[in-house]
Amino acid sequence: MRDMLPPGRPALVLAPMQDVTDLAFMRVIARRGAPDCFVTEYFRVHPDSVPAAHILRSITENRTGRPVFAQMIGSDLPSLVRTARQLAALPVAGIDLNLGCPAPIVCRKNAGGGLLREPGEIDRLLGTLRKAVAGRFTVKTRIGYHDGDDFPRLLGIFRGHGLDGLTIHARSVKDLYQTPVRPQWVRMAVETMACPVIANGNVVDVATGRAYLRHTGAAGLMVGRGAIRNPWIFAQLTAAFDGAAAPVPTHRDLLEYITELYDEVARETKRFLPNAHVQRMKRHLAYITHGLAGGFEFELRRAKTPEEFFAICRRHLDDASPLPDCPPGDSKLFCGFGELLAS
Repeated sequence: MRDMLPPGRPALVLAPMQDVTDLAFMRVIARRGAPDCFVTEYFRVHPDSVPAAHILRSITENRTGRPVFAQMIGSDLPSLVRTARQLAALPVAGIDLNLGCPAPIVCRKNAGGGLLREPGEIDRLLGTLRKAVAGRFTVKTRIGYHDGDDFPRLLGIFRGHGLDGLTIHARSVKDLYQTPVRPQWVRMAVETMACPVIANGNVVDVATGRAYLRHTGAAGLMVGRGAIRNPWIFAQLTAAFDGAAAPVPTHRDLLEYITELYDEVARETKRFLPNAHVQRMKRHLAYITHGLAGGFEFELRRAKTPEEFFAICRRHLDDASPLPDCPPGDSKLFCGFGELLAS
């Protein structure tokens, strides 16, 4: 991964988010300032699995001009090896293993963040996968399952298997998304690992991104929810690193983003049902509308038809005033981001 880092500035990566970071979302984001690379939604891997067709399209039909890593999640080693080889045959930048997903259904299957309870099993998986993947092999992890007590041991395991990159969401699995991130653990990884370390979690604007880098010395940032809310964040961060003028999006720009995202996701939907599509869009809009004034978020939750949906959007967004830089300080969706600035 070191060979992919942009010269002279930190790398910027769009985080993999299930049911969000599909081909349609990648296209919409890229038009507003693409990250340096993408990571797919995770491919679920088990003995009977085949790589999901809609996720494969974010690799094979991606025309953004940016490299894509294929992410796997699972714990059955023969299936992981088989899938890694299948994915490596595609035009991917590398293979990434998810050791961080905190979803209870995933952890119960001893996959994602659930594997952090068993460092010995991670050691076994990585040893075999590193041999099976001829190209770049990376890992996305959290600092531990309950807390960070096992993190030094995990770093020793990661370092021992010659990873090409390590992304750290600096919370435990049990933290979910409900605490501030802990930059000191990312700093520990930067000081321990031979590969580039990417910091993830709580980056909502330029100020939090720069603070995270300052506290950690990481080689780059992975941005997830903050990029749903603000698709210009990669362009803004790049401008800040380059000392250039950053885009200042307006409410009308946000209206255009919502409209374009609605249309792109609809275009990728096999069986388009207008009212069902409005409900699907609300998964994205929960982050996009969060903290905007005038009851926009409240009204949009009650929209049922496309006509209601767009009438509400136009009423709240059809003006040229600038958008707020960051969510509310007491946000539950972007919990604790202010701690990055205060520490």
